[in-house]
Amino acid sequence: MKLTTRGHYSVKALLDLSLRPGYGPTSVRAIAKRQGLPAPYLEKLLIEMRRAGLVKSVRGAQGGYQLAHEPTQISLGKILEAVGETIEPLPHHTPDAGQAEDWVTFTLWHRLHQKLKEALYTITLADLYYDARSWQAAMGEETSFVV
Repeated sequence: MKLTTRGHYSVKALLDLSLRPGYGPTSVRAIAKRQGLPAPYLEKLLIEMRRAGLVKSVRGAQGGYQLAHEPTQISLGKILEAVGETIEPLPHHTPDAGQAEDWVTFTLWHRLHQKLKEALYTITLADLYYDARSWQAAMGEETSFVV
């Protein structure tokens, strides 16, 4: 599995939204500026995540995007799935029935894929928030939360 720009930017954007006081709405431009992301590309990703029910859009001068759920309810797996990221580690492969090594290798990769999938669907935005806070505290930095 490789995390592409789509996945990376999507996680950064939702982590940014999770840091908003009261999880209130914020504009695409504000997120893009804070995180150093291209606003037009970010807008497309947020639209995809809105369709998946991870964020909701709020109209008006004080509008923008906000989380549709608490950060503890949004997993990395859901975010990556929403923007079309695949978590399949290998192309579909049918092991050679005559080679035990092929079956063992196939089983190993299948198990690793299952563990990776479990991890992605159990790590939440809240977990990432606490990881960032811990890292910044260890580094003696102010909490800016640019991810």
